[in-house]
Amino acid sequence: MEEASPAPLVDLCLLFVSSHLERFCWERPDGSLCLRDSVVFPQELSDQLLLKMATEGLLNDCTVGIFRSCQHLRLRRACIRKARISAEAFRRAFCQHKLLELDASGVNADITITDIIKGLASSKWNEESLQRLVLNGLTLSLEDPYERCFGRLRGLRALSITNVDFYNEDLADVCSLPALECLDISNTSVTDMSPLLACKRLRSLTMHQLKCLKMSTSQVLDVLRRLEPLQHLDISDDKQFTSDIAGQLLAAPGILPNLRSLDVSGRKQVTDKAVKAFVLQRPGMHFVGLLATDAGFSEMLSGEGALKVAGEANETQICEALRRYSERAFFVREALFHLFSLTHVMDKPRPDMLKLVVTGMKNHPLNLHVQLAASACVFNLTKQDLATGMPVRLLSQVTHLLLEAMRNFPNQQQLQKNCLLSLCSDRILQDIPFNRFEAAKLVMQWLCNHEDQNMQRMAVAIISILAAKLSTEQTAQLGAEIFIVRQLLHIVKQKTSQNLVDTTLKFTLSALWNLTDESPTTCRHFIENQGLELFMRVLETFPSESSIQQKVLGLLNNIAEVKELHAQLMWKSFIDQIGVLLHSSEVEVSYFAAGIIAHLISRGEQAWTLSPTLRTFLLQQLHSVILTWPTPECEMVAYRSFNPFFPLLECFSTPGVQLWAAWAMQHVCTKNATRYCSMLIEEGGMQQLHSVKSNPLTHLDVQRLSAGILESLEKFMSRSGQPVHQQQEGRAAQ
Repeated sequence: MEEASPAPLVDLCLLFVSSHLERFCWERPDGSLCLRDSVVFPQELSDQLLLKMATEGLLNDCTVGIFRSCQHLRLRRACIRKARISAEAFRRAFCQHKLLELDASGVNADITITDIIKGLASSKWNEESLQRLVLNGLTLSLEDPYERCFGRLRGLRALSITNVDFYNEDLADVCSLPALECLDISNTSVTDMSPLLACKRLRSLTMHQLKCLKMSTSQVLDVLRRLEPLQHLDISDDKQFTSDIAGQLLAAPGILPNLRSLDVSGRKQVTDKAVKAFVLQRPGMHFVGLLATDAGFSEMLSGEGALKVAGEANETQICEALRRYSERAFFVREALFHLFSLTHVMDKPRPDMLKLVVTGMKNHPLNLHVQLAASACVFNLTKQDLATGMPVRLLSQVTHLLLEAMRNFPNQQQLQKNCLLSLCSDRILQDIPFNRFEAAKLVMQWLCNHEDQNMQRMAVAIISILAAKLSTEQTAQLGAEIFIVRQLLHIVKQKTSQNLVDTTLKFTLSALWNLTDESPTTCRHFIENQGLELFMRVLETFPSESSIQQKVLGLLNNIAEVKELHAQLMWKSFIDQIGVLLHSSEVEVSYFAAGIIAHLISRGEQAWTLSPTLRTFLLQQLHSVILTWPTPECEMVAYRSFNPFFPLLECFSTPGVQLWAAWAMQHVCTKNATRYCSMLIEEGGMQQLHSVKSNPLTHLDVQRLSAGILESLEKFMSRSGQPVHQQQEGRAAQ
């Protein structure tokens, strides 16, 4: 699959160029951009660059200026979908190109269909040679009455003008085009189809959801009967239209003998018997649209053979419907609803199916019904081990769309639940690239507004993992939002009051631990909101839960790193409690208790406001306890940097403090050499350790540990060189 491979190099280059146009351009007096160098793009590449800019939402009066020069960027098949441009910018940028196709669907209201056609017709080439024009969702004209001008594009062979206030007179104007073969007038204001009789070469007619039609069924059939060259006919609807036209068409003998494709999805009175009889009379048929009808359940209409069927009877039909109807919200919703029923029992990864869901989500971001059905399907297709078999790029796309749905519908609880269920996946949270900072904010906002216990557990699980993946700056920014800290502390308080140790409590503690990592603002919020008192109560409430103790002490260790908060930690009851935990038989608990003591002692006697005797005692205990620690079986903690340890290594008068910092460095460098040895080297740790090792004031135990770390670093360098360190995730229990 395409998504299973890296993005094509040309795609990446076009994305970079379109996203950084200012680097390659100078600005004209009118504010538009012009390429700085006279580079001649291959014609196909010019089309691709314009398409990429449209896809990324980068087309505006400024950026389209680069297409004013036909010598450097020559367009043939131009796509300006959803551009935000004026009529003048359109004329100057595109109308001098020798275009074969133009897709202007959904451009802003500042430019009308009349503006586009008049601009195109100002070029003799475009007037005679433009073959395909897509104007879906535009306004015809701002003038009333306006000049009809479709007939000016004499070479036009295909026109799509859906979702436009387009009337009978406009249809007559269009039908005067001598070369017209394909016409889409879906959801327009046409009431009379008779002008179509002037289209002698019409091969394809799409009139989905043509609700203003005032002709009787027999009159419509009379028109269709005379369109003998027709090979494709789409009269589908969204089940709100009561006309029996589909049933009558299927029963009409000899009508449309050359038809190869018929779409009657959403129509009433459509049965398997009628469809089978219609198809058998036309052996060339290759497609039938039967979604949201009573047909498609016979073997002949299964969609498995040469005759493709868009329907709801089986997986093949549903997938065909999602492919065919990706732009039609009602049909996408219908197909996703039936797909959801199938995906309940999926036991193998189906990236092909997920890709179809992604397309529907992407095309209808503001349609709640589509997003509800799609997000439910995403969960079924990516739950448990299924996500492991999905390509990274595809999962990245779907994760982005889930977050967009959460943003667009913040008050739709079921949709938010669907998205959280899908996001709560180890594969997605750990391995897939997406905007984790944005995700953490969205999930946190949900958590602050809802009390659903099951969803609360998932939300804090997601936040705890995401917080560990953020940069230091992002973690600080997230934790700086005081409502986040308050909400997480509220959950801890609830669970502590209930004397309940569950996954919600553990994930909440991990989230707070990661959010306070190297974030003084978050640490201050924690203290100001009585976090210290609450965490002491947690330790008292769960005295035998080492996993809880480890998370609590890990967070308090982060607090202890902030010198400005040391005064708040100089609390006799707190220090006594930490002193007891220093002697825990669990090395993970003892380690973090030791870290808190080391940081508080490191500032010297003048900053220690409790008993000097207690300080001396704790320092002795710190040194002796560290020497008894066995080597942990796994990595206990993850660090973003070694910066908090370097000041501790300089405390020559308190060897216990130095010993803790050196032991911590040795531990992570031993357990994860690739990551931490390179990090320590880049941050200047080798020089620091050499200085400690050679200083005559350094305790023998500290010298020995420093020598061991240096030996590990030298072996690492000789084995693999000095790799570049990248920003890593924050501190979290492994």
